[in-house]
Amino acid sequence: MGPFSTTGIRTGIIRQGDDLVRALLEGVMQSAAGSFRDGDVLVIAENAVATAEGRIIDLATVRPGEDAVRLGREFGIDPCLVEVVTAESDSVVGGIPGFLLCMKGGTLLPNAGVDASNAPPGCVVLLPEDPDRSALRVRREIERSTGARVGVIIADSRTHAMRSGCSGVAIGCSGIPSVIDVRGRTDLFGRRLEVTRQAIADNIASAAEIVMGEADECTPAAVLRGLGMPIGDGEGIESIAADACLFMGILRQREKG
Repeated sequence: MGPFSTTGIRTGIIRQGDDLVRALLEGVMQSAAGSFRDGDVLVIAENAVATAEGRIIDLATVRPGEDAVRLGREFGIDPCLVEVVTAESDSVVGGIPGFLLCMKGGTLLPNAGVDASNAPPGCVVLLPEDPDRSALRVRREIERSTGARVGVIIADSRTHAMRSGCSGVAIGCSGIPSVIDVRGRTDLFGRRLEVTRQAIADNIASAAEIVMGEADECTPAAVLRGLGMPIGDGEGIESIAADACLFMGILRQREKG
């Protein structure tokens, strides 16, 4: 394993229909990384992926239904935005002023990932339609163009229960496992680990967020080098059922009570 490094990849503003991989290839050549190498893990912001894939909605074209108007009034949200959010959600769990808490693809997240930041005026950007497939496509195109076998993570920034601020979370993954199972190993005192599973893709996404930023940095990706992770064909984000989630389980128990 070589020295570990995290290098941001700057690009111009990514617009709908742009060739994202080409922008990343040009960006990495201008970065301290210089190129993609075998074993690198590339983290890409979901907003850049979704924008290039055309996942942009002009709110002026949206006609909210009765439910969207009602929820918009209840939580102080533009009904047009509510219409988009509910269409993107598997279900709406609840909300606070300005946000709906939604279930989408086995994940609990605000506004179903619909985001107005780094979107054209009057528009919102949806999450990529299939982040795992997007990660796989980018990985294959990079290997085809450079010969380098890299892992690819599509990352979003999320808040966490009872914590202030955002950190990175992986919503798409290809070439590396999203979770590493360490059950069966022992701790410092010889106790056998029974439940510990390391969310390696989320940890990598958070490390990348430090150099990618959240505002106008034009750094929608980062290369992590020296992790020593083998690159394979494994792909996909691993989620758990709501009943197995500590937070969701407690909320549902209270609802039943």
